[in-house]
Amino acid sequence: MRPLPLLRLLCTLTLCAGCARSHDPNDAMNPIAAEYVKLVLAVGGHDDAYVDAYYGPEAWREEAEAHPRTLDEIHAAATALLDRLRAVDVSGEAEIVRLRHRYLTRQLQSMTARVDMLGGKRFTFDEEAKALYDAEPPVYPESRFRAILDELDALLPGEGPLVERYARFKADFIIPKDRLDAVFTAAIDEARRRTKAHVALPPDESFVLEYVTDKPWSGYNWYQGGAHSLIQINTNLPIYIDRAIDLAAHEGYPGHHVYNALLEKHLVDERGWVEFSVYPLFSPQSLIAEGSANYGIEVAFPKEERLAFEREVLFPLAGLDPERAAAYDAVEARVAKLSYAGNEAARRYLDGKIDAGAAADFLATYALMPLERARQRVRFIETYRSYVINYNLGKDMVRAYVEGRGGAEDPERRWAVFTELLSSPRLPSGLAAAAEAP
Repeated sequence: MRPLPLLRLLCTLTLCAGCARSHDPNDAMNPIAAEYVKLVLAVGGHDDAYVDAYYGPEAWREEAEAHPRTLDEIHAAATALLDRLRAVDVSGEAEIVRLRHRYLTRQLQSMTARVDMLGGKRFTFDEEAKALYDAEPPVYPESRFRAILDELDALLPGEGPLVERYARFKADFIIPKDRLDAVFTAAIDEARRRTKAHVALPPDESFVLEYVTDKPWSGYNWYQGGAHSLIQINTNLPIYIDRAIDLAAHEGYPGHHVYNALLEKHLVDERGWVEFSVYPLFSPQSLIAEGSANYGIEVAFPKEERLAFEREVLFPLAGLDPERAAAYDAVEARVAKLSYAGNEAARRYLDGKIDAGAAADFLATYALMPLERARQRVRFIETYRSYVINYNLGKDMVRAYVEGRGGAEDPERRWAVFTELLSSPRLPSGLAAAAEAP
């Protein structure tokens, strides 16, 4: 973790005489932002998963650990910061300043909801999604998923239930463990090459790749600050060939690694906005992070280009038959349409309408997950709850935002709008409002 430059740190800690005379709303927001960061660290003392990344002053982390605050104290302090923010007038300011003000406001509101949850307050799935992630997840009937399953039934003929036929089909596309590193290295290198052709990354950006086991997730990016990430891949369950590009782009380029590096470069280093030196996982920022990471897969690897790279490079590296790449892609494209079945399983389970076993069965039936993988997904739901909306709803919201600004047909425009989003303090509700604007 690298400390913030001394001059910038002093400006965030207190208002100097010149700042006090200034009408710049950033001068009023800077000390609020510093207190916000300290509160995020304080919540982390009650919730091990809350602080996903931090690269601000080490003294603030040490202070949070040495002087822990109660949940009531954190809630009161966050409420007081919200009152101070309401007194800051940004109505006539540049868009990015208004976005900053809204970002701090909504992140603090999300924090109070998370503190309420840690204190025992119960939310429904939909209430929690709105309170934490600034989004309203859609509700889909089982008939939506049955229609997609009917399409897959025709693509996967044979004996036995569809989930078993799908599992047998997928078994031919597992990356052998002794080839994992070669396949993932190739996928990450290509994702990085494609991203660097369109995005000005910090010159010293880097990452370390690790293979781990016994995790509720398939991959994770632990951003370290200084444009550096630790990317971990969970090898507990079989890893299929399509996951190479998915994880390379989602966790790395142009996903989480790039998102965090650009926020650090443009908002922390260039503007001195210290609030972006911390990333609270259960917050609206996560919908932007996960949504952009998932949509970023398509930005870096448009459909035909992805298929060509998998067929010509990744399938041979994995020792798989490249002649079957197109058939595998056709099946997986339809299976991807079942992603919202995961949200429905989470909603029913977290709202107490079904138990863990029924949730796994729902995922096996409507998301075509093998039972072992479905049980792992239930573990994820138990750990991260309504966070699941950030992957599919987030992706759809980011796509609507980017493609609604000219990125639908023009690849260069798509990269430009996407990069602008990764470098700005936008919120889910802001994406939704922009998508609805004429």
